[in-house]
Amino acid sequence: MKNIDSIATVKVVEGVHELIPGVEAFRHQIHQHPETAFEEIITADLIAKKLVSFGLEVHQNIAKTGVVGVLRRGVGPSIAFRADMDALHIAETNTFDYISQVSGKMHACGHDGHSAMLMGAAQFLSTDQSLQGTLVFIFQPAEENEGGARVMMEEGLFSRFPVEAVYGLHNWPGLEVGQIAVTAGPLMAAFDTFELEIQGKGAHGAMPHDCVDPIYIAAQVINGWQSIASRNVNPYDAAVVSVTQIHAGDTWNVIPANCNLKGTTRSFSASVRDLIEEKMELIAKNICHGFGASVKWTYQRRYPALINSLVEAQIAKQAASAVVSLERVIQDPKPSMTAEDFAFMLEKKPGCYVWLGNGSSENGKNLHSSKYDFNDDILPIGISYWIELARKTLGAKSG
Repeated sequence: MKNIDSIATVKVVEGVHELIPGVEAFRHQIHQHPETAFEEIITADLIAKKLVSFGLEVHQNIAKTGVVGVLRRGVGPSIAFRADMDALHIAETNTFDYISQVSGKMHACGHDGHSAMLMGAAQFLSTDQSLQGTLVFIFQPAEENEGGARVMMEEGLFSRFPVEAVYGLHNWPGLEVGQIAVTAGPLMAAFDTFELEIQGKGAHGAMPHDCVDPIYIAAQVINGWQSIASRNVNPYDAAVVSVTQIHAGDTWNVIPANCNLKGTTRSFSASVRDLIEEKMELIAKNICHGFGASVKWTYQRRYPALINSLVEAQIAKQAASAVVSLERVIQDPKPSMTAEDFAFMLEKKPGCYVWLGNGSSENGKNLHSSKYDFNDDILPIGISYWIELARKTLGAKSG
């Protein structure tokens, strides 16, 4: 990995390097004890104790295990910074000395690093008397699959802690250490799931004329769904329909009565999202009914598209350029079709979510890999970014 001291353009905020040994140890402690959605009890307690030690006002048990720390510095804007803290149901295959101690669970997406960087920023900013306003540090549970941000919104997060804007970040393998990607508009896709149960009529495999074959029908439905992106969505827009599961039958010589299809869709715009849902149901029902089968259709809207607001993206760019220099800020990143539940917060408040370069993704270092590990080299960059962002939004001069 590339040490940031060799990157001439990186300007770590003075005083941050002294915090890194403690921040790194904190990150490794979380990594060793991964906790998945809404079960982040140990992690939340560790975070709360740290925040209390910094003198912050601390609130727990928001969305079950969420933690909020509040730093008040007189009259001024109120801004929120968010980090996720949950792990994944993946068995770690790394061999370093702080690997997961929990069977079948690991921090395979870097949320341990996200929490550690925000914790480091909270520690630094707790002693900064030049800020004017309020900083709300949100440590969110259940980003992976369960929409912890949505639950926080439902429990009135921004009513309890009013803010003018909210900011987040994610480490990004494949983006160089010392680079930060910032853009206004869509950055990550809406994520929905679907399930289609085709109810046909089973028969002996040698007597197909006696059946209503749900497997054959499923093949036609899958082909029909692929026409949505190619023939219904404007080529300038993005849409993905992926069937990821097919379940039918349990022996060689029997055509089953039922077939289940499951999968996911991705989109960036609300109109495309609506179109996908409408067309998928219409195509599935018409094809199935045409072949004499009945259907059970379920479509769930999971995460909205993550869309950064213009003003806040500009502020984030200024903060990023103060740390890594303007030429190292990637201002036109190609949006990702992966999803992020920070989008729920951006539906309620303006804000910006950035990608922080984590280095090479080769040799299994990509997100959600059993070989992944957050790059500790970027801890001072991420902490410095949060500090500069606080200075940009709460009126203090950077540098």
